[in-house]
Amino acid sequence: MKKVTPLLKESYIAMIKNSKNSRMFADFYAKANKKKKNITKNGELSCAYFVSSVLKIFNLISDIHLTVKGTVNDLLESGWISIKKPKIGSILLWEQKNFGTKNKPNRHYHIGFYIGNNKAISNSTNKKKIAIHHFSFDNKRKIIKIYWNKKLN
Repeated sequence: MKKVTPLLKESYIAMIKNSKNSRMFADFYAKANKKKKNITKNGELSCAYFVSSVLKIFNLISDIHLTVKGTVNDLLESGWISIKKPKIGSILLWEQKNFGTKNKPNRHYHIGFYIGNNKAISNSTNKKKIAIHHFSFDNKRKIIKIYWNKKLN
């Protein structure tokens, strides 16, 4: 019988790219004040859920997270390092952006994957699904950190 050796990086990149247009991560329910609530708001706030779920499947972090802060903390605890230029499969962290109003700001960091050729994939707040886009959102959103895991070398 032939030995089968899983190819981590190739499988990881394939899963990321094959996630395009998925709404798989749009809904996550919890009880808040004894009421059922969709805390990812039907796909508006699903970026960390998407990224951390893929990373957890490949044992590249320890848990699934619903916040960017929790995901980044887990990245750092799991051996991810900051790099200067993105590599295919690296994690991109974008600056905060205001999705609220002047009187009621709702600022969020955003997280996604770099997939090469100046493209990234992340949850689209507007489309409420996973979408491919320019890695800088056409220079509208600054990348503040790029993370890499040596297991992907």
